Amino acid sequence: MSLLPVHRLRVADLADLPVLLDLWGSLFEDETGEEPWRVSARAWFASTVDDGATARLPVVEVGGVVVATAIGTLELGVPNPYCPRGRTVRLANVVTRPGHRGHGYGTLLVDDVIAWARRIEADRVDLSATPEGRRLYEKAGFALTRAPRMKLSL
Repeated sequence: MSLLPVHRLRVADLADLPVLLDLWGSLFEDETGEEPWRVSARAWFASTVDDGATARLPVVEVGGVVVATAIGTLELGVPNPYCPRGRTVRLANVVTRPGHRGHGYGTLLVDDVIAWARRIEADRVDLSATPEGRRLYEKAGFALTRAPRMKLSL
């Protein structure tokens, strides 16, 4: 019988900004220092962290140290048959430090954002999955859609 590390799931606060920037930066292997995205992320976090109506930033702590996080943000759009209220939550940046993977922290974070999406009456939760993360999202009930994701960087 293996014992899981003692962990705590909570919502991020302003004091978490440095560690969250570090975790988010780990998603981009060659990004370091004070790139423009970090400056913008710092400002976004400071203005959003306490806004539970449009964003959810859960973290998992182990021994008082944040080891995993995710972001849920509310996107408002035109209501349609697939999104009757026009309320979509975008799930992004689900990341766990390498030494803490395999303990179910990603599942805790995804479930937390899904529960928040239900509380704020979103119609659906959308995400882009890496091949490594796909199994986690499928277990949570996510399914591939017909529309491939496209983007235009400005």
